[in-house]
Amino acid sequence: MHKSFLVWAAVLGALAVILGAFGAHKLKELVPVETVSTFQTGVTYQFYHVFALLITGILFAHLPGSQLQWAGRFFITGIILFSGSLYLLTLMKMTGNVGLKGIGIITPIGGVFFIAGWISLLLGVLRIKA
Repeated sequence: MHKSFLVWAAVLGALAVILGAFGAHKLKELVPVETVSTFQTGVTYQFYHVFALLITGILFAHLPGSQLQWAGRFFITGIILFSGSLYLLTLMKMTGNVGLKGIGIITPIGGVFFIAGWISLLLGVLRIKA
């Protein structure tokens, strides 16, 4: 399981760099400034949680446990839901598609998965006997 967390972290990290570069260089031409800010929030949170996923994968390799396994799963799900929904909202503004405005409710659900990931990581670390 730890290898899959590390693979996910590498892929999601590379994607964050690509999306961040797109947001910094091209997106400004396509959408209003506040939309660029929304997109950047998605990239920022993706990066934070890629690092959390890397740490989780490394810890899980040495000290496997269900809390760390769940932490990794929660971080991946949070990135997909939180950051993914912000990217989707930006894409909708960019294309002028306003039919799915309810998609914004997904963002806080992704945030709940981030919180669950951090709590699971905490529980996994507390379980370690020093």
